Amino acid sequence: MQLRSLFPPVGPALRHRSRAVVLLVAAAASLGATAPGVDVTATVTGLRSRDGQVLACLTTNPRQFPDCRGDPLAHKRAVPARLAATIDFGEVAAGDYAISLLHDENGNGKADMAVMIPREGFGFSRDAPARFGPPRFASAVFPVKDEPVRQAIRMRYIF
Repeated sequence: MQLRSLFPPVGPALRHRSRAVVLLVAAAASLGATAPGVDVTATVTGLRSRDGQVLACLTTNPRQFPDCRGDPLAHKRAVPARLAATIDFGEVAAGDYAISLLHDENGNGKADMAVMIPREGFGFSRDAPARFGPPRFASAVFPVKDEPVRQAIRMRYIF
C-alpha cells in the first residue's frame, strides 16, 4: 500500500481553506487588539473658591463643544472644587480633542447665567479665550497621539 492512498493530495481547495483559516485567525486577533489609549489630564488654576465642583468635558465633536450634552462619546468628569484641581480623563484614543470646564459653585449641575453671561467660572483647553461667547472648537483643539497629554487651564470669571 502506498502512503499516497492514505493521504490524499493537497489540492487547491485545501490550500485555499488553509489560507482562509490563517486570515480568519489574523482578523480575530486584530479585532481583539485595540490601540492603547493615551492619558489626558487637565490642571485647573484660578478657582476663586472651594465651593461646588468643576464640571469637565473632553470631546472630539466640534458640534457638541463646549457643553457636550449631545455627545455620547464625550469624556465627562466632575471633581470637587479646590484652589487648584486636577482632572484625569483616563486613557483616550488618538484624535483631536477639546476640553471645556465649568466651576459649578452652587453644585446645581449647570451654568448659571445673567443676561446670557455666565455667573460661574469657565475655562477651555489651550487656554482659549472666550470673546462674546465660548471659543470655537478650533481654538481649543489639541492632538492626542502617543504621549500623555497635560493641559493647563485657567478658570475665568466675568462676575
